[in-house]
Amino acid sequence: MNWLTLFSNKRLGAEHRNAHEHFRTDYMRDYDRLIFSSQFRRLQNKTQVFPLPGAVFVHNRLTHSLEVASVGRSLGKAIGERIVAKYENELNQEAIEFYKFELSAVVMTACIAHDIGNPPFGHSGEEAIRTYFRELEGEKLKFLTENLTENQFNDFKWFEGNANAFRILTTIFNQSNLNLTYATLASIIKYPADSTSGFKKKSFISAKKSGFFDAESEFYQRIATELNINALNEEKTVFARHPFVFLVEAADDICYRIIDLEDAHRLNIISIQEARDLLEPFFENQEGKKSIKEKVDTIEDDKQKLSFLRAMLIGKLVGKCTEIFFEYEAQLLDGSLNKPLIDLLDEKTTSLIKKIDEISVKKIYNDKSVIEIEIAGYHIIGGLLKEFVSAVLQPETAKSRKLLQLIPSQYGITKGGDVYQNILAVVDFISGMTDLFAIDLYRKITGIQIPQL
Repeated sequence: MNWLTLFSNKRLGAEHRNAHEHFRTDYMRDYDRLIFSSQFRRLQNKTQVFPLPGAVFVHNRLTHSLEVASVGRSLGKAIGERIVAKYENELNQEAIEFYKFELSAVVMTACIAHDIGNPPFGHSGEEAIRTYFRELEGEKLKFLTENLTENQFNDFKWFEGNANAFRILTTIFNQSNLNLTYATLASIIKYPADSTSGFKKKSFISAKKSGFFDAESEFYQRIATELNINALNEEKTVFARHPFVFLVEAADDICYRIIDLEDAHRLNIISIQEARDLLEPFFENQEGKKSIKEKVDTIEDDKQKLSFLRAMLIGKLVGKCTEIFFEYEAQLLDGSLNKPLIDLLDEKTTSLIKKIDEISVKKIYNDKSVIEIEIAGYHIIGGLLKEFVSAVLQPETAKSRKLLQLIPSQYGITKGGDVYQNILAVVDFISGMTDLFAIDLYRKITGIQIPQL
């Protein structure tokens, strides 16, 4: 891979266009199309970590994605300018323009889309979908085993929000003529592997999870060919990560650790002193430790103290990730880098990040309210899948006919149609729901709540 071929404004499913509007480039249009999409709007009612809604404001998937995009834009701007400064004599004018002015928009857009494929109820929603299909038995299991390929069945048994995001941004967006550029799409695929080749923890970082379903594998291969992304196996089912992906991942890694602490403090799970003890050591042994602590001490409101520390630490980590990106540039370009940027930072920084992770697992991610919403997600998503998958597999029953009428026609379920595509459509429908819509529909179709006119 090289910097000259890693970007393209060619759009998946549309003719290549070089013409720009007076005020918007192709990459800016990608951002606008995502921001105004219904899939992005729904993130405002999808769980980030803590249950929604509540009297105390905490982050949802939408606010988290916007904050990650802000950090991603800064990383993209810093990296792009460094690439131009380093290779100005080797880059053509188009590449210079892209890295200097457009990379920040591409990374920002990929950041706002990084969670767009997540189902309701946080990561437990993903596990709930996997669990449903893994625990099938009897006639349903036999029927699906006989009518799906191994990789197609793995799409459901190893359901992954990242792969679902790529499906939304290709198959579903293309149906609405919202075709995105190859550069933006490549920047979103955190794990460029199919469902059978993915989830190999000790293999390439690309194959830690999966990044595209069987239905969209051709799309990714087309993008990889256009951008000269390396295939890592002969079957072309695992690819090297696009270097821009590491920037999107770094922005997310920086944000969620600090933001989850902020939310936990707002909910009285973490005290201000505990938060300060975790964040202030990042500024030791440099100009700023004493002044940072003194500045924090002058702020009266505890929430503002934490906001100040958050802002300072994000800026510091953006700078460190920029430096490490170029330290490992060769590995990024040959596809051999097997760690996220944040794991490659200096020993002191990574040890402090590990402390945050340990406290987060112990006190935040295992808080009672978080566990309760995760358990609810298993029941609700599992219950919806049970009803609608049964309806697809047995469409002739009276109940099935009624249930299938609840799925909008845009999902394209057809009686007697392709089994894989019909079940994908059911998963599209359920994974696209907001938390509240999923709860409401589950209550109604199970008779817990009777609909009122």
